[in-house]
Amino acid sequence: MQTKLDVKAFILENFLYGQDDNSLSDDISFLEKGIIDSTGVLELVSFIEEKYGISVDDEEMIPDNLDSVNKLSAFIDRRAGNGKK
Repeated sequence: MQTKLDVKAFILENFLYGQDDNSLSDDISFLEKGIIDSTGVLELVSFIEEKYGISVDDEEMIPDNLDSVNKLSAFIDRRAGNGKK
């Protein structure tokens, strides 16, 4: 649960510039809603790598892993060994 809160806070601060957390539901697509573009994905990956000590491979930079708060937090938890594989 903490991962999800951290991810949401990062998105709100860096891409939605401090809007309240009601403006971002956990399953909304970052790409479809224009919240994050391709450059933003790189910033998001940098955040993951620094905060969680996870190396994100190129083939892992796909919407199934990075395109919503739910998908991103599940990916982090899997990679960090905190969740189901």
